[in-house]
Amino acid sequence: MSDLKAQFEKAVAESKTLSERPDNQTLLKLYALYKQASAGDVEGKRPGFTDMVGRAKWDAWNELKGTDADDAMKQYIALIEDLKG
Repeated sequence: MSDLKAQFEKAVAESKTLSERPDNQTLLKLYALYKQASAGDVEGKRPGFTDMVGRAKWDAWNELKGTDADDAMKQYIALIEDLKG
């Protein structure tokens, strides 16, 4: 396993033990970075108007389209480090 992958998995584990819950925009950013790092570019149709949470998640992930998985992992790790203080 690469060092970056190990750091990413550690950051994912640490995200579950943060002292306080991040705001919704930060949570969306974390979600999008995680999905981009682990699954690549978003696929499928944008959720409909009635699924506001799904739509927000899809939009956040879609903004990262074309971002390299390693770059997404590095951004995720940096964001978790910032949140840990």
